[in-house]
Amino acid sequence: MFKDYTMNQIVLPLDLEVKLQNNDIAFHVHHLVESIPQEAFEPFLRNEGCPAYHPRMMLKIILCAYTQSVFSGRKMEALLKDSIRMMWLAQGYEPSYRTINRFRVQPEVKDLIRQCFIQFRCQLIEEKLIDQEAIFIDGTKIEANANKFTFVWKKAIEKFHQRLIDKSNQLYNELLENEIIPQMERESDEQLSFGELTQMVQKVDEVVTEYDKQMEESSDVTERKALRSERKYPKQVRKQLIDFVLRKRKYQQDFKIFGPRNSYSKTDLDATFMRMKDDYMKNGQLKAGYNVQIATEGQYALAYSLFPNPTDTRTLIPFLDEIEQHYFELPKHIVADAGYGSEQNFSDILSNRNREALITYNMFLKEQKKKYKQNTFNPDNWEYDQETDTYMCPNQKRLEFQYHSVRTDATGFQRSFKIYECEDCSGCPFRSSCTKAKEGNNRKLMVNKKWEQQKEYVRAKLSEEKTSAIYRKRKTDVEPVFGFLKANLRFTRFSVRGKSKVENEMGLALMAVNLRKFTAIN
Repeated sequence: MFKDYTMNQIVLPLDLEVKLQNNDIAFHVHHLVESIPQEAFEPFLRNEGCPAYHPRMMLKIILCAYTQSVFSGRKMEALLKDSIRMMWLAQGYEPSYRTINRFRVQPEVKDLIRQCFIQFRCQLIEEKLIDQEAIFIDGTKIEANANKFTFVWKKAIEKFHQRLIDKSNQLYNELLENEIIPQMERESDEQLSFGELTQMVQKVDEVVTEYDKQMEESSDVTERKALRSERKYPKQVRKQLIDFVLRKRKYQQDFKIFGPRNSYSKTDLDATFMRMKDDYMKNGQLKAGYNVQIATEGQYALAYSLFPNPTDTRTLIPFLDEIEQHYFELPKHIVADAGYGSEQNFSDILSNRNREALITYNMFLKEQKKKYKQNTFNPDNWEYDQETDTYMCPNQKRLEFQYHSVRTDATGFQRSFKIYECEDCSGCPFRSSCTKAKEGNNRKLMVNKKWEQQKEYVRAKLSEEKTSAIYRKRKTDVEPVFGFLKANLRFTRFSVRGKSKVENEMGLALMAVNLRKFTAIN
């Protein structure tokens, strides 16, 4: 016996909400987007043309599709016809894939996504899922939607540009010697500018035109041959100068695209080539990508930002600025791994922001080992006399203070050092183990007092029970978010190009991770 089944019976359409489970993810998407203030949608208002789909509806269906690991506009369009939760969120509307793709890359959508993060955090606070005691910061690299072998390297462009400068200067001097062009007032003696090269092309073109005119006016065959022979060199020079002008323009555009970066992709100008960990053996491959920084608490992403530089050290300060400006006030503790440990970052957090930095540094774990503490040739283990401001080396020789030194890094940050020098290293039996200085030179020691104080601060904080417990949460808080993003959501590569569009897609993907986790917990 079977249950009654017939295809000929008329069935009245029901409200699709009845078909959804009580804790369906569509309800959480709906409540989140509805909590965004109406003022956030005003930039989407248009007074002309056909009425547009409501941005609340568009944001809901895109977020819901991302939670189902659907990132293609065409597949989202198909889901609007097949998925009950998508049909309920769209309330019968079926925007095309073109409409969906155009909407999610609009610059105005970025503010909507930020509002999603703000409202989601407020919801977490109301339900007491986070305590606002600390944020955990980390970064990962995600591959850009760029073609293979489209890399442009800054060092190569600098080399080619220098060759162009040398050749153009040489050609300019030759033209002056042959009296083909008059001497110009140059902006710089080192290189010819784009405008000056263009001016040289015009001058040489005038010379070639004059030769053409003389050849037309002359009826003497011998004279015409002589003029043609004289015209040959200016014509060759004109062709060469046009090539110089085109290359000069290209190199200037390349340098403008590079900015502070060392590379870019021809198909995604904002992407930088980075070393990606592609397999379990960590055999890195060089691919175009973005460095994604996130701030988490309770395994929820609360803020994010994208950076072109592959290392994390210089991303911390601008990321914290963006969090304060667009997301929320920074909590008391800022937690990150050793990749963020630098004097500049510690100074910014402790002095400028008045927060506690639970961030290790590169040598932190090594300093805890017995081998490091018992190494007599390690300057950190040398005896220091504060009264005389001297160090005592293993051979019982004093290293006395000599002078102060200031070093400025690429970002303009200055570090102050005190330079110490041994009184006499000649005949020392430990010389080969203690120093690499040439024979006749004494051992020198550079000491950064401020950096040493910051390291002592970190060691003290991580030895306290409360702060060390907060720091131990880092791996179990921020790392799983990247695991959910790449393994569960299967988001490993962007589907759009350009930083502005990529930021929108990254925000949608991270919010999808948050909603999936929030739904699973409830």
